[in-house]
Amino acid sequence: MVTPTQETKAVPTGTKSIAPPTRANAVTPLDITVLAGGPGVEREVSLESGAAVHAALCRLGHRTRMMDIGPDDVSALDHPADFVFIALHGEFGEDGAVQLELDDRGIAYCGSGAAASRLAMDKVLAKRAFEQAGIATPSFEVATPDNLDRVVAGTSGPVVVKPVSSGSSVDTMLVEDAGDLADAVRLVVRRHGAALVEAMIRGPELTVGILGADALPVCEIRTKREFYDYDAKYVDGDTQYLFDLELPESLLEQVQRLSERAHQSLGCRALSRVDWIIDEQTQVPFALEVNTIPGFTSHSLVPKAAARVGIDFDDLCQRIIELSMA
Repeated sequence: MVTPTQETKAVPTGTKSIAPPTRANAVTPLDITVLAGGPGVEREVSLESGAAVHAALCRLGHRTRMMDIGPDDVSALDHPADFVFIALHGEFGEDGAVQLELDDRGIAYCGSGAAASRLAMDKVLAKRAFEQAGIATPSFEVATPDNLDRVVAGTSGPVVVKPVSSGSSVDTMLVEDAGDLADAVRLVVRRHGAALVEAMIRGPELTVGILGADALPVCEIRTKREFYDYDAKYVDGDTQYLFDLELPESLLEQVQRLSERAHQSLGCRALSRVDWIIDEQTQVPFALEVNTIPGFTSHSLVPKAAARVGIDFDDLCQRIIELSMA
């Protein structure tokens, strides 16, 4: 059963026990560099996340600077720091590259290590790890320039076409009509080098944040768009994030347990977010992906879920630092 924090009057549905947060007045000040921006397509979102984290760490009393970084300029890491808070989404932030650089320099940082980050960023490798761990994931094919025609010809039924390694649903398309499949696959292959062609599962979209080793409350995402795309995530003001769900309690608990297993199957640590689709006919949860650097914007889901168990944004940032350094 859940042990709520002192600030929590009631226990939200689908909540596991989370250790009480560290309060701001107990913080030991550190020299912290917040990395934000980066070279990827999620740059603007990363800058927004970084600004929110930077402000929170300043409120907590840390000596904090926010720095841009990329593979061609890592001078942000030349500044002495006790800790680096990575708020880089996608390329160079979630693919293990900046983690390798930090490991080489012996600098502590938030979240998963290089190997787990690289594994989670590659949706194909992650899905294979899910399967090995006994976690259901939609069936899929990978299209490349060499096998594109064969994959298109052998695909039937509605599918989701997406890049193998990218985030924020950039260049992700739902394809209902077989006549549109070839164009969608060619577009993604041309832009990203390979395309994941994944069976479309219809049903509620859920997401579960992991803090430490424990699942936060399950959140259902509802959008008026065809699916939870980039605009639904970061632009629309009417996307709904629901925690008081009508789904069976047993299903919510199952999704939490599976989220913890998915996090572990990739070797993640301290923090992640696991995305799910629930088959509306069978109620089977299908894992889509694990995000090792989830967002910290006003739209972001992990801060919303943490708040449900009494962990406010500042406390969440501090908790991530402590879990990562441990």
